[in-house]
Amino acid sequence: MEVKAVAKYVRISPYKLRGPVDAVKGRRVEDALNLLKFMPLKAAGIISKTLGSAVANAEHNNEIDVDDLIVKNIIVDQGPTLKRFRARARGRGARILKRSSHLTVIVEEIVN
Repeated sequence: MEVKAVAKYVRISPYKLRGPVDAVKGRRVEDALNLLKFMPLKAAGIISKTLGSAVANAEHNNEIDVDDLIVKNIIVDQGPTLKRFRARARGRGARILKRSSHLTVIVEEIVN
Protein backbone atom coordinates (compact mmCIF):
# COMPACT_ATOMS: atom_id res chain seq x y z
CA MET A 1 0.00 0.00 0.00
CA GLU A 2 1.28 3.45 -0.95
CA VAL A 3 1.13 6.46 1.33
CA LYS A 4 2.24 9.96 0.39
CA ALA A 5 2.95 13.36 1.86
CA VAL A 6 3.15 16.63 -0.06
CA ALA A 7 5.02 19.84 0.77
CA LYS A 8 3.98 22.72 -1.47
CA TYR A 9 5.46 26.17 -2.07
CA VAL A 10 8.81 25.30 -0.45
CA ARG A 11 11.17 28.25 -0.92
CA ILE A 12 14.09 26.41 -2.50
CA SER A 13 14.73 25.86 -6.18
CA PRO A 14 13.81 22.45 -7.62
CA TYR A 15 17.39 22.06 -8.88
CA LYS A 16 18.77 22.22 -5.33
CA LEU A 17 16.02 19.98 -3.97
CA ARG A 18 16.68 17.19 -6.50
CA GLY A 19 20.27 16.64 -5.31
CA PRO A 20 19.68 14.47 -2.22
CA VAL A 21 16.61 12.74 -3.71
CA ASP A 22 18.60 10.07 -5.59
CA ALA A 23 20.49 9.13 -2.42
CA VAL A 24 17.33 8.09 -0.55
CA LYS A 25 15.09 6.66 -3.27
CA GLY A 26 14.47 2.94 -2.84
CA ARG A 27 15.93 2.76 0.68
CA ARG A 28 14.22 1.72 3.90
CA VAL A 29 12.68 4.71 5.66
CA GLU A 30 14.93 4.39 8.72
CA ASP A 31 18.09 4.35 6.57
CA ALA A 32 16.85 7.26 4.47
CA LEU A 33 16.15 9.42 7.54
CA ASN A 34 19.59 8.64 9.00
CA LEU A 35 21.26 9.51 5.70
CA LEU A 36 19.37 12.81 5.41
CA LYS A 37 20.15 13.77 9.00
CA PHE A 38 23.89 13.95 8.26
CA MET A 39 23.69 15.73 4.90
CA PRO A 40 24.81 19.37 5.24
CA LEU A 41 22.15 20.71 2.85
CA LYS A 42 19.00 22.74 3.37
CA ALA A 43 17.23 20.41 0.93
CA ALA A 44 17.99 17.38 3.12
CA GLY A 45 16.09 18.93 6.04
CA ILE A 46 13.05 19.66 3.88
CA ILE A 47 13.01 16.14 2.43
CA SER A 48 13.48 14.65 5.89
CA LYS A 49 10.53 16.59 7.29
CA THR A 50 8.25 15.55 4.42
CA LEU A 51 9.41 11.92 4.68
CA GLY A 52 8.59 12.01 8.39
CA SER A 53 5.12 13.28 7.53
CA ALA A 54 4.60 10.41 5.05
CA VAL A 55 5.67 7.91 7.72
CA ALA A 56 3.26 9.47 10.22
CA ASN A 57 0.46 9.29 7.64
CA ALA A 58 1.18 5.59 7.06
CA GLU A 59 1.28 4.84 10.77
CA HIS A 60 -1.78 6.86 11.78
CA ASN A 61 -4.14 6.55 8.81
CA ASN A 62 -3.36 3.03 7.58
CA GLU A 63 -1.84 1.37 10.68
CA ILE A 64 1.28 0.27 8.78
CA ASP A 65 4.36 -0.71 10.78
CA VAL A 66 7.15 1.86 10.29
CA ASP A 67 9.81 -0.86 9.99
CA ASP A 68 8.09 -2.24 6.86
CA LEU A 69 8.26 1.01 4.85
CA ILE A 70 10.54 1.91 1.96
CA VAL A 71 10.84 5.18 0.03
CA LYS A 72 9.16 4.30 -3.25
CA ASN A 73 9.51 7.65 -4.99
CA ILE A 74 10.23 11.32 -4.38
CA ILE A 75 8.89 13.78 -6.94
CA VAL A 76 10.12 17.38 -7.15
CA ASP A 77 8.06 19.78 -9.26
CA GLN A 78 8.53 23.47 -9.90
CA GLY A 79 6.25 25.82 -8.00
CA PRO A 80 5.52 29.47 -8.72
CA THR A 81 8.43 31.86 -9.18
CA LEU A 82 8.59 35.19 -7.37
CA LYS A 83 9.94 37.86 -9.70
CA ARG A 84 12.03 40.60 -8.13
CA PHE A 85 14.50 43.13 -9.48
CA ARG A 86 17.83 44.54 -8.41
CA ALA A 87 18.86 48.06 -9.35
CA ARG A 88 21.81 48.17 -11.72
CA ALA A 89 23.96 50.85 -13.31
CA ARG A 90 22.52 53.58 -15.56
CA GLY A 91 18.99 53.20 -14.23
CA ARG A 92 18.55 49.66 -15.38
CA GLY A 93 17.12 46.74 -13.47
CA ALA A 94 18.17 43.11 -13.40
CA ARG A 95 15.69 40.31 -12.77
CA ILE A 96 15.94 38.06 -9.75
CA LEU A 97 13.92 34.85 -9.89
CA LYS A 98 13.09 33.36 -6.49
CA ARG A 99 12.03 29.85 -7.31
CA SER A 100 9.85 27.54 -5.25
CA SER A 101 9.11 23.82 -5.34
CA HIS A 102 6.44 21.21 -4.69
CA LEU A 103 7.74 18.02 -3.07
CA THR A 104 5.86 14.70 -3.02
CA VAL A 105 7.22 11.76 -1.01
CA ILE A 106 5.68 8.31 -1.59
CA VAL A 107 6.39 5.45 0.81
CA GLU A 108 5.30 1.85 0.32
CA GLU A 109 4.88 -1.14 2.59
CA ILE A 110 7.26 -4.03 1.96
CA VAL A 111 5.34 -7.24 1.34
CA ASN A 112 6.97 -10.02 3.36
